[in-house]
Amino acid sequence: MTENTGVKRGGAPGSRGRTTIADVVVAKIAGMAARDVRGVHALGSGSARAGSMRERMPGAGSGRSATRGVSVEVGELQAAVDLEIVVDYGVPITDVAGEVRENVVSAVERMAGREVVEVNITVSDVKLPDEEEEEEEGQRVQ
Repeated sequence: MTENTGVKRGGAPGSRGRTTIADVVVAKIAGMAARDVRGVHALGSGSARAGSMRERMPGAGSGRSATRGVSVEVGELQAAVDLEIVVDYGVPITDVAGEVRENVVSAVERMAGREVVEVNITVSDVKLPDEEEEEEEGQRVQ
């Protein structure tokens, strides 16, 4: 015997409604995935990395730094990612770029549920071993 409660059921609860994922969410996922690759020193160009004094202070400018060097286009089903990276001196750049691409695709598809149609990578700088001392000397506030 079937009971009619008057409630219309429209499929699985998970399929009712729409989920929108903001571009900044995908940009942060892509940026974190790229940073996780060995050989990636930073995202963004050398001048963007330098940033302002405010961004160097702990806790300041953290939202912007998470997406620095990352540009995305996000649709309902797909996403495209553009990255600008700085690599460490001595690493095979094409290998690093390949690993970044794989990591970004995997993370965005797993976390955001969007098919990544392309990941374009621009290597804008290489971090030389002696550059770190220069950066530390130039920093006035710690």
